[in-house]
Amino acid sequence: MTSLRIFGTTQGRISSNYSTTLQYIANLYKQTGQTELADSLYAELSDINKLMAENALTYLSEQELGKYIDLYVIHNDLILSFAFQHGGKRIQSACFDNSLFYKGILLYASDWIKQIALSDTLARNTYLELRNCQRMLAAQLSKPIEEADSQFVAKLTQKANTLEKALSSIATGYSEQKKQVRWQEVRQELKSNEAVVEFVRFRYHRNSLTDSIMYAALLLQPGTSQPVFVALFEEKEAATLLQRNTATDNSPTVPNLYASRGVKPLHAHNLSNLYDLLWKPLETHLNGVKRIYFSPSGILHRLNFNAIPTAGGNTLSDRFELVEMGSTRQLVIPTQIKIANNDVILFGGIQFEKDSAPQNTEHLLVSQSGGELYFELVDSTLRGGTWNYLVGTEQEVNAIEKILQTAGMKTTLKKGYTATEEAFKQIGVNNAASPRILHIATHGFFFPDPKKISQQSLVSNQTEPVFKISDHPMLRSGLIMSGGNAAWQGKQTPEGREDGVLTAYEISQMNLSNTELVVLSACETGLGDIQGNEGVYGLQRAFKIAGAKYLIMSLWQVPDKQTSLLMTTFYKKWLEAEGSPTGEKKLSILEAFRAAQKELQDLGFDPYQWAGFVLIE
Repeated sequence: MTSLRIFGTTQGRISSNYSTTLQYIANLYKQTGQTELADSLYAELSDINKLMAENALTYLSEQELGKYIDLYVIHNDLILSFAFQHGGKRIQSACFDNSLFYKGILLYASDWIKQIALSDTLARNTYLELRNCQRMLAAQLSKPIEEADSQFVAKLTQKANTLEKALSSIATGYSEQKKQVRWQEVRQELKSNEAVVEFVRFRYHRNSLTDSIMYAALLLQPGTSQPVFVALFEEKEAATLLQRNTATDNSPTVPNLYASRGVKPLHAHNLSNLYDLLWKPLETHLNGVKRIYFSPSGILHRLNFNAIPTAGGNTLSDRFELVEMGSTRQLVIPTQIKIANNDVILFGGIQFEKDSAPQNTEHLLVSQSGGELYFELVDSTLRGGTWNYLVGTEQEVNAIEKILQTAGMKTTLKKGYTATEEAFKQIGVNNAASPRILHIATHGFFFPDPKKISQQSLVSNQTEPVFKISDHPMLRSGLIMSGGNAAWQGKQTPEGREDGVLTAYEISQMNLSNTELVVLSACETGLGDIQGNEGVYGLQRAFKIAGAKYLIMSLWQVPDKQTSLLMTTFYKKWLEAEGSPTGEKKLSILEAFRAAQKELQDLGFDPYQWAGFVLIE
């Protein structure tokens, strides 16, 4: 230990050389059974790695930062593996702090820069130049591979990186916003009947690297002296419960795990298995707890925790108020939003076929950023080749508009051929305040990472649609707007017009910093690529980057009628309670959403019909 300290003095403790040396020595102590010494060194390793990453936030672009953080993944896996095997006085606290720091770090760094840049004159110009560069990059990335200008893409990427690094160095207040949050600060925010659960996923190390991916929970309560590390399960155990049932249809088996009334589950034994794997190990620590703030990890993003069945035919929502967050550090540093109006924009009853009427070109200059997508060879087995008109969505937005108007909201309804991609991209342009509520009732899509698909199922990358085979996950997730079927079927999009396929990447370039709630009343809008500490890359991330505070989105294809009923019930409970003749208290968004799902549950709907939607803060 003395020689280690000398090495730290000569090399500098906050350095990659010292960090690597710490890792080696901690591993040695672990393997020789000196767990107390290993515990201390792993905790020190955690602190040093976070300090170096924190420093990197000020001079690296998001892309560079992502690669930099990847260097510490193996360190974090080793630390979590040690906690899984041995626990330790310091290591459990270190694991919780690591989760608070690393989970979604790129998303939050991006959000911090955006918020600060918009309030700083010097930074604002650099930020606007960066956004313009990113929009041009989005247009190039959306083109078929053989049509994209690779040299121009490389030039734009380099320029964006340079601007982003410059922005992080000049944005006033950036250093304060990126401060580390400690577990003690989270604990201070909890009431006596509340708890926090940070789920973590890691590659398991014993004496050497294994192929096992493990899950654990870090649990925190007001009266605890330190976080509790609870070992859970191996990923492959849960993956078998969440796999798609391709033998009979293309719908996920996930909804059937929740079916307790009206529908016989496809795999009845999965009901208890899911609870036993995920939640039962936590039960002994949750006596007296009513509300639980939790942050999922890995495949747990695919679940609606509220609908997980417990003994006696109940669900977790019958026992706890569950609040899902990207990271529980939001309890200490909540998402900042300035509600500037009572405006609502609703999209629904969309005509997905091309409008034969003359096109309005008024907004082309500001909205022309999507470029062309190439859909000629789309694998449309899930959708029948075209997107069908959704009758229920028109009824839904019409009913919601009346509820909103009664509550004093100013509504704008985009239906039929007016629900265009151009109209959507008008939101928040030229420093205009985005609406308080944005409700989108349409089709959503998500294509998995092509690298995970059998090569036999893929044709040449030169002929595959870019939204399906792109390495960028934000291009493989999106929403279908008016006229989107033409591009989806490979027809040429007129020059200067949007194609009607709104990708997550394009949404992420928008400014929704005044939007309190985005409702994605569409199929599978909560899905996306799950990438390490960063969570789900897809529409969820896109709207968060754009600035929205709350998101309601779906995990699977919910029936049209039940979706409409859930949404109208939610808005009534949220907006109509205030001023009620019965003196009913106004509900928060969280309370209203939970009450709406509970009402459908009490009416006898099985969880498949109400649990497909989740609310994320």
